[in-house]
Amino acid sequence: MSDQHDHDHAQCGHHHGPKHIYIFSPSSAVRDKAAFKRGIARLKALGHRVEVDSAALAGHMRFAGDDETRLAAIARAAASGADIALISRGGYGLTRLLPRLPYKALAKAVEKGTEFVGLSDFTAFQNALLAKTGAITWSGPALGADLGTEEEPDDIMLACLDDLFTGHGEGAGWELPRPRKGSAAAALPGVAPFDLKKAQLWGGNLAVLASLVGTPYLPNPKGGVLFLEDVNEHPYRIERLLTQLLHAGVLDRQKAILLGQFTDYRLTPHDKGFKFDTVVQWLRTQTKVPVLTGLPFGHVATKVLLPVGASVSLSVDERDALLFWGHLR
Repeated sequence: MSDQHDHDHAQCGHHHGPKHIYIFSPSSAVRDKAAFKRGIARLKALGHRVEVDSAALAGHMRFAGDDETRLAAIARAAASGADIALISRGGYGLTRLLPRLPYKALAKAVEKGTEFVGLSDFTAFQNALLAKTGAITWSGPALGADLGTEEEPDDIMLACLDDLFTGHGEGAGWELPRPRKGSAAAALPGVAPFDLKKAQLWGGNLAVLASLVGTPYLPNPKGGVLFLEDVNEHPYRIERLLTQLLHAGVLDRQKAILLGQFTDYRLTPHDKGFKFDTVVQWLRTQTKVPVLTGLPFGHVATKVLLPVGASVSLSVDERDALLFWGHLR
C-alpha cells in the first residue's frame, strides 16, 4: 500500500540516519503505561533518539494534565526541534484547547522540519492548524496503540512510518472493496474511473471533524479530498455525523470523499438490516461527489500515513485507487 522505490540512498538527498522523536500527550491521560514503554523501546530499537515530554504521563481527571499542562506540552513539542512529534494517544481534550494553541510557533516548527503525527482526537489539532496556518501534518499512528502493541506492530504501518522518517513516502494505494454478493450494493454500478489533480487532502476522525463545523477551526478547501474514519460509532451515528457535514455544505464542496475504517461497533436486532453499507449507499444518493471506501486508515493496525493539507492527485481505475502527493520536502 505504501509507494516505495529502490534507489541509491547516497544519491536521493534524504537523511536516512536516526531521527529525533518527541513524545507528548495533548489529549487523554495515558492509561496503558506498559504499551507506552513498549512503544518507546521499539523506536529506540530502530535506532532513533526518543525524547519524552515531562508531562507525557501526567493526569488530571480524564486528561493528560489540566489545560495549562497540555498547552505547555504542545509548546515544548513545537520548540523541541524534533524530526517527529508523535502523540502518545488520542481520546479527548484538544477541542477545548483550540483557541489557545500556539499556531505561529507550530507552523514555524513544521516549516523547520518537525512532522506532527497522530490520529483520533488529534484531528482537531491538525485541522485547526491547517485552517489557521496552512501547515501540513500527518495522520498516522499513536505511540501506545500502534507501536506499543504486545505483538509486533503492523508491517505496512511500520513501512509507511519509515517512509516518513526517510522522506520517501509519495502516496498510498488500495483496492476498493468488492460488494458482497446478494447485497443491494452489488446491484449498483461501481465508482466510475476518474483522475483528479491538485486537490487538498484533509480530514481525519469523523466525530471530531463534525464537532468543528461552524467554528474557525474547520478548513474550507475548495475541491478537496476529504478522508474520514471512526471507532465505536454505530452506523446510525455515522450517518448522523455525515448528515451534519452534508447539510453544512462540506461534502458537496469536495472532489472526492474517502471512507477509511469504521470499527468496533455492535449491530442490534432492531437495526433490521441497517448497517454501514446502508449508510454508504445512502450517502452516494445524496451527493454527486465520488465516495470511495476501504481506505486503509483508522483505529486499525494496518494504516497508511496521510499528509493533512498536502496537494494530492487521486486516480481510480476499476477497483484500484491511488492517492499521490510526491515528495513534500
